[in-house]
Parts: sequence; structure tokens; C-alpha cells
Amino acid sequence: MESVLTHLRGAIERGEYAIGDRLPSEAELCRTLEVSRPVLREALRALQTMGLTVSRTGRGTYVVADAAREPTFGEYTAGDLLEVRRHVEIPVAGYAALRRTPDDLDKLTHLLDRMERETDTTVWVAMDTLFHLCVAEAAQNPVFRRVIEEIRDALARQSAFLNDLGGRREHSDREHRALVEALREGSEQDAVRAMSHHLDRVETTLTDIVRPARTDTPTQGGPEQ
Repeated sequence: MESVLTHLRGAIERGEYAIGDRLPSEAELCRTLEVSRPVLREALRALQTMGLTVSRTGRGTYVVADAAREPTFGEYTAGDLLEVRRHVEIPVAGYAALRRTPDDLDKLTHLLDRMERETDTTVWVAMDTLFHLCVAEAAQNPVFRRVIEEIRDALARQSAFLNDLGGRREHSDREHRALVEALREGSEQDAVRAMSHHLDRVETTLTDIVRPARTDTPTQGGPEQ
């Protein structure tokens, strides 16, 4: 998928597909790039998230920009989402370290164990957002939970995007594990540090993805499954 995305993004940025142009049909792109339709659709969704294209029902995918913009996840840009997360989730982690109950720790530990074993990316993404919601619950302030619930869909979209293009899953599991250990120890300082590091890594990965892409063409081969 990353190879297909790099190819299509490069073609747009080089002007091979100009603003206003419609991309070839999915069937044509699958045939030309020798990939399966699910792989192609993931790449097309990533192009749209980057602000390069829009999908018009029944009409196809159209180019709307010649350079990647800040990714948008649902109603929120990546920057807006990260700004709020820093102002909410970092102090939430500190409060959670001081206020978490044994039940909170059991719930988070069980959830993290399941995440580390999960093989289905879609299921993992759902558990990822649930993990952050459970941390907010452990802070024992219903307002924090409500804020995380409000952005939960955007968090899921961002998580899927980062996993597809940034290989974030294993890193996230380790960062989540460090946070749970800080909560278990009741260390406000360590919990704040762990959440800060997690969000720093999210920001770095987003920045790396949006940087100008290489213009390599995808390696030709049999259809991916």
C-alpha cells in the first residue's frame, strides 16, 4: 500500500495528474499497478486524508491539490487534534496515576495484553481508542472522559493512518505499556512523561508521512492479497 501511495502521490506532485483531473478508475489502477482493490483503496483513502484528492460518489476520485496538506481525521486536522491531546491527555495521565483504582489497572492491563496479541489491525485500532478512554476514566473526572469521547472517531482514523503509513503499532504498544507501568507505580511524573513521549512520537510520525514523497514507481509483481 505504501508503494502504491508513493507512486500516486508522486504522480500528482509531478503534475502527471493535475488539479481537477480525475484519477483512472479503480479497475484500471489495479491492473496498471498490479495490486488488489483493497490495497488500492487504502492508498486512495490516504491520498484523501492528505488533502490531495476527493472522492465523489459515482464519479470517481479527483485531484484537488498538488502538495500534501496537514492530514484531516474526520472533522479535525492533525494539528488541532494533537494540540488538544497535549492539553488534555498529558495532565489526565498525571491525575490517573494519583487516582486510579485497582479495577482501572486491571482493565488497562487486560486491554493492553489483548492489544499486544491482536492480529486484526481494525480491532487493534478500536482497542487503541478504548485504551485512551480508559486512561481518562482512571483520572476520575467525567469531563475528561467526555472530551476523549468527542474526539474518539478522529483518534481511530488517526491511529489507522499512522499504522498503515508509519508502522506505529508496535511502538504504540510499548509506549502504552510504559504508561500503564507508571500508573501502577502511582508516579504522576512518570505518567506525564510517558504520555508526553507517546504524543511526541505521534507528531514525529505524522511529520515524516507528510514530508515530500519519493517518486519511485511501485515494484511490479503479482497482486497483493
